Order: sequence, then structure tokens, then C-alpha cells
Amino acid sequence: MMSAFTTIATSSAAGVMTITLNRPDSLNAYNEAMSIELTTALKAAQRDDAVRCIVLTGAGRGFCSGQDLAEVQERYSRPGGELDFATHLRQKFNPLVTRLRTIEKPVIAAVNGVAAGAGASFALACDLRICAKSATFVMAFVHVGLIPDSAACLTLLQHVGYARAAEMCLLGEKIAAEQALAWGLVNRVVPDEQLVDETRKLATKLASLPTRAIGLTKRALSHAWTATLEDQLEYEAFLQDTAGNTADHREGVLAFLEKRRPKFEGR
Repeated sequence: MMSAFTTIATSSAAGVMTITLNRPDSLNAYNEAMSIELTTALKAAQRDDAVRCIVLTGAGRGFCSGQDLAEVQERYSRPGGELDFATHLRQKFNPLVTRLRTIEKPVIAAVNGVAAGAGASFALACDLRICAKSATFVMAFVHVGLIPDSAACLTLLQHVGYARAAEMCLLGEKIAAEQALAWGLVNRVVPDEQLVDETRKLATKLASLPTRAIGLTKRALSHAWTATLEDQLEYEAFLQDTAGNTADHREGVLAFLEKRRPKFEGR
């Protein structure tokens, strides 16, 4: 099933919804229309029980080059015409990052080219990142006198630690896919021509796993970043009680005892 969006395209198969940023002439730069359409697609994926994994990727040569500066350039042609940056982020970027991090289904970023600025932030907000060998990451904010946003300061620290996060943010240099893999920024790097197939394999595997348990695991991982030991132990006990009462948990135990492969249904 294909979508009728103008700045993104969606398709669904075998429990996987693929959302493709579809402004290839601008390396999929993020604009007002894309903000609305991407939010709509993610909400639909969240509500649809048939969707058990989400893939975010880009059309053409890039994943996402960040904010579409052409959309806001007119503001800079007159004195005092700059963006209200705080409002812009709170309305257009922050809700998207929050949804990517908190949606209780696995989200894969399939990075097919450059991921720059907020485009890199979006990839970092996904649960897993699989990259084409030609892909690059650029914390480009410093080149226009801005700070990394869309939670990049947090997610970079989580993925690569302070020293490497500082290097990426302060210098704004390109990080190649193999270097990103060595640093722990991405999970897998594959030849360009294999990205689609390898992403499909990974997404299909995730879609076959117990979706409720994956969603609860995402909650536990997010909570752990700021929790004390005592808080985390209690929170995991609470979540485990929820997971233990799912149909998929029962199926997993019965399959183990009956020496067969489990058939999880995401419930």
C-alpha cells in the first residue's frame, strides 16, 4: 500500500511501515509540509496494530539535510526577520523527536546518504541505525552559528560519549559510515546496493518479535538514563509485571517448553 503524501512516501508490508522522506532535489530537507506529513504518518503507524516496525529513510542521494533554509531565507532579507527559534523547535522538531523516541514500536533509520543537522538528529532519535557505506553524519549547526538541537546533544552523549560528541558538535566535520560504526553511532554498515534488502531483513525480524515487550523495553532504556539503581529496579519490576501478562509472553514460554518457534502477534 502506497501513500498520497507530497513530501514523504509510505508503504507497508509484512508488519513493517517504511516512511521515505521524499524531497530528493533538496536532499530531503525538512520543511513545514514534511513536518506535518511525517507526524501524520508516525501517528498512523502508532495506532495501527498491524505495524510492528517502522523504517525511516530518504529518497535519492540523502537521508535528510536538516532544516530547509530556502523555506526561511526570506526572513533573513529584512532586519529583525529571523526565526523565533524556540517556538519553531517546540512546534516542528521537538514533537517529532519525542514521538520517535517514545513510540512503542522499534524504529530503524536506514541512512542512505548524508544525515546533516536536524537530519542527523532524527537518525539518532531512532532505536537502530543501519547505513549505506557512503552515508555520512554532519553536526552542521556550528557552520551557521547554532547549537545542535532536536535532542542531538543528549543522543550523541548516549551513543558516543562526551569527547566524540564534542568533536562532532564543535568541529562540524563529516563522519563517514565506517567511522560512525567504530564510534558506536550506528549499528550496521552495508554496501550501498544492499541497504534496502538488509534493512528489510532487520525490520522483518523486529516485526516478528513481541512488540509489546519491545515497547516496554524502550521505556526501560529511556528511564535508565537518569534513574538511580533503586528507581530503575522498581521501574523494571513494574514494566515486567505488564510484560508478563501479555499473550506474547505466554506464547514465548509455551513455545520454549514445546520446543518450537514462537509465533508472536504483538499482543
